[in-house]
Formats: sequence, C-alpha cells, structure tokens
Amino acid sequence: MMPIKTAPLRRARLIKNARFESMVEIFSDKDTGSGQVDIDGLPAEFGWADGFRNPDMILMKKLGDLPSYDVYSLRISLRDLGIEVNNVEYLKLSESKTAELNEYMREFTGPLISQIYGGDDLDVKNFQDVVKLFRSPDKKKALEKLRLMAQKLNIKIEDLPKFLEDYADIFMSLSYYKQILDDIEPTLTEFLDTMDLLRDNFAMKNNPSLMQTMDMMTTTINELMAAITGRFENFDRGTKHMWDNISAERFRRVEAVIRGYHTTIGGVLCALSVKMDAWSNLFPNMEVGGPGRRADFIMTEMKQGMDRIQTIEDSAPMLAALE
Repeated sequence: MMPIKTAPLRRARLIKNARFESMVEIFSDKDTGSGQVDIDGLPAEFGWADGFRNPDMILMKKLGDLPSYDVYSLRISLRDLGIEVNNVEYLKLSESKTAELNEYMREFTGPLISQIYGGDDLDVKNFQDVVKLFRSPDKKKALEKLRLMAQKLNIKIEDLPKFLEDYADIFMSLSYYKQILDDIEPTLTEFLDTMDLLRDNFAMKNNPSLMQTMDMMTTTINELMAAITGRFENFDRGTKHMWDNISAERFRRVEAVIRGYHTTIGGVLCALSVKMDAWSNLFPNMEVGGPGRRADFIMTEMKQGMDRIQTIEDSAPMLAALE
C-alpha cells in the first residue's frame, strides 16, 4: 500500500516484534520461520548507493516510528505524515473481519434502528438492512423510511449515505478495538498469574532485578488496561447519551472524540497484542517452559519496549466528556 520504489521491499511486511520494535519481515514460513531486517539495515540489505538518503529509507523511518499499523491508526498517522497510499481500500477492514465484528456492532446499530423505525419494523433488523434501503426495489416505501431517518437526524436526505458510512465506520472501529481487547485479556491474565508464581519461586525471588522488572510490568499493564477500559466506558456512556436527542451534529461530536483516541488505543493494544502473542506462542499453557525459561523471556523480550507503550498512553489527550 505504500509508495515504495524498491520492488523486493514492496513484497515485504512491516511488523512489530515482541520488543515492540518495527521490523521489515522479508519472508515468513512455518518451516523456516520469520526473516526480519531492522529498518536501519535496509540500505545494506538492498544495496542502496545513497544509503540513508534513499527515498524508501526516509519513508520507512517514518513508518517505523508509528505506534500501530491497524487501519484506523494509519488513517490518522499517514495523513499527519503527508503520505499518500496507493489505494484507500487498504485502509478498510476486510469483509471477513467486518463479518466477525457483527456481534460487537449490534450494540451500536441497534439504537439507530429502534430510534428511527421503532421495534415493529419487520424489514429493518440490522444495519445492513438500513443500507439496503438505498437499493430497494420498492422505491416509494424506501423513500418514506429514508425521509423519516433524515428528519430525525435533522439532515438532508441526500446527506444520508455519507452519514451512514461514517456512523458505521466509527463504531466499527470501536468494535474492532474491543475485539482485540477481549482476545488478549485471557493471555494477559495468564501472564500476570505467571509473574505471581515466579515471585513465590524460591530461586526466582532472590533475583532482585527480575522482581523489580515484574513489578514494573505488572503496574504498567494494570494501568494501561484501566486506561483503555475507562475510555471504552466513557465512549459507551457518550454514545448512549447521544440518543437522548439524536442528530447528525451530536453524532459528529461523538465521532470527533473517538477518532481523537484511535492512535492511542491502537498503539497500546498493538503493543500488548504482539507481546501476548509472543508469550502464548512460546508458552501455550502452564505446563510448557519452566520458571527459569519464563524468567529469561521476561527479562530479554517482554520488558523491552514497555517504556514506549507508557509513552503512547501518556501522550493521549485528556479524556473529553461526550455530551
């Protein structure tokens, strides 16, 4: 999706490793593993005569500094960097991921449907049914419903498609982030439990550096999770309040606040996700890996980059009230 000139680099992936470092993955295979190159190693890897002045290198350095590569964070980050993508379709969730999030989306689309149509409309059961009204063969019936929606939202009927697109997109982003949070919570809990066991282990408890590292990680993870869940709770309250007197203007205020936290939420969840994935891949259950091996991995991999996660969280704007 990036305007990269070096052909082999276009086929590579930019990923975050367990240390929350940006790496260029040249190849990945279940048998051979993952072949990764540090961004600073790209000039040597591809033989760029102009080295760090190469346009692709300049671009990669900018991308390497981004906290997350999820589509919602990238929309904001790439715009701020002035980077144009080859195709905006890359900055949308796939159809399969969108389908996965249907259960999460019901929380946000249900109020729109019931507020506008009430609970007795048999033709409009979900958000997709609202969108289908624009292609309804029964033009008269569809137009009547769309006029009702526009009237309640206090917008022109021709502005409805854009409103619906933005409405779906902003709440799809919350659904996406909520799913990530739900996915990593079990592994986070297991990881915190493992550190408790290590604190009680006779050999490990006499390692002050390990004890200090685990205390730091426990405090940081608990604070990050509290901050993330606090934001979701604030968004939930705000979106419910939005329906007290729904209008497009009220939605735009909610939308602006939520978008303002995309890079923070995306960055924190990205960091926690890659770390928890690395942990669960190496230690899929409590029977795999002894205390020494787990302690080594915490010291060499898991603690690396925790300060950068905290920096992302600390840079977040004040949590605005959604009125």
